[in-house]
Amino acid sequence: MKYIELTIRTTSEASELVADVLWNYTEGGVAVSDYADVVALQSGKTGIYWDYIDSSLTEPRTDVLVKAFLEPGQEGEIPNIMQQIYDCRDRAAGEISFGTLEESKRVIDGDDWIEVWKKHFRPIHLGRVVVVPEWIEYAPQPGEAVILLDSNMAFGTGEHETTAMCVNLLQDYLKEGSTVLDVGCGSGILGIAAAKLGAEFCYLTDIDPIAAASAKHNVIKNAVPHKIIVSKTNLVDDTSMKADLILANITAEILLLLAPAIPAHLRPAGTVILSGIIEERLDAVKQAFGAVGLALEREMHEGAWYALVYGGTA
Repeated sequence: MKYIELTIRTTSEASELVADVLWNYTEGGVAVSDYADVVALQSGKTGIYWDYIDSSLTEPRTDVLVKAFLEPGQEGEIPNIMQQIYDCRDRAAGEISFGTLEESKRVIDGDDWIEVWKKHFRPIHLGRVVVVPEWIEYAPQPGEAVILLDSNMAFGTGEHETTAMCVNLLQDYLKEGSTVLDVGCGSGILGIAAAKLGAEFCYLTDIDPIAAASAKHNVIKNAVPHKIIVSKTNLVDDTSMKADLILANITAEILLLLAPAIPAHLRPAGTVILSGIIEERLDAVKQAFGAVGLALEREMHEGAWYALVYGGTA
C-alpha cells in the first residue's frame, strides 16, 4: 500500500503541538526529526548510547521536521490539517515560535513500515506511572500505575518535559480520595494518572472537541470511566466543578487568561500544578497567580519549560 508522507518544517518548541495535530489524522504514525534529540543522544543524557551515528545527523539545524503518514484518500484533508496548525500558532500569540510551517508531501511505499516504526516505541517510566502504547505488552511491577495510550493519540518516543513534570508533581501532591480537575486535558493522560494513583474523582475539560474525544477514548481504554468525567467546556464558564488538586499543562498565555477563574474551582487548602511555561513568560504567570491569592510553593524546570505549584488558602 502507498502512503502520503506529509512533512511540516517547524521548531523544537512547537514540534509537539504540530505532532498533536497530525496524530488526529493518522493511525500510521508521526515522526519528529530534531537536532536537539541528536545532541541529547550524543551527550548520554537519555541513558542511551550509540556506537555509530550518520554524520549528516550531527550537522546543526534550527528547523525540525514533523512527518505524518496518511492514506491516499486523506490528501484532501491536508488544508484542514494546516489550518489547525495555523490556529495553534495563532493561539500561542507569539509566545512560541512555529518557524516557517513549510509543508511538503510525497508518496512512499508502505510495505511493513508501520510495524517497523512501532518497534521503536518503549514504555515511558515517570515515577510510579508507566505510559505504554497499546501495541506493547507490558507486565506492571508492584505499585506501578500503567496508562495505555491508543496509537492514534498524541504520543512521542520520549516524555515531553511539561508532561513529565506534571506527572511527577502529581505523585508528590495527590492525596488519596482527592477530587482532581485537569484543565486542557488533551489526551487525558494527567487525569487518568490521577485516577489510577488514588484520586476519588477527576474532571477533565478541554475546549477542543478532538481532544475531548481522545480523552474519552483513553479513559475507556484504561478502564476508569467510573472515576472520570470528560467535558468539552471552558473552565471559565463552568463554576460547578470544585477540586482539591487542579492541573493545567497548557501555554502560559492561556494560564494568564485562566488565573482569575482558578480560585473559584479550588477547595480550601487545595493545590494547583501549572506547566507549559517558557522562561520569558514565567514572571507574568507568577504575578497573575499571586494576584488571585495563591501562594507559590514550588518551582521546577526541565529543558526550556517550567512548572509551578501553588497552594490555596485554608
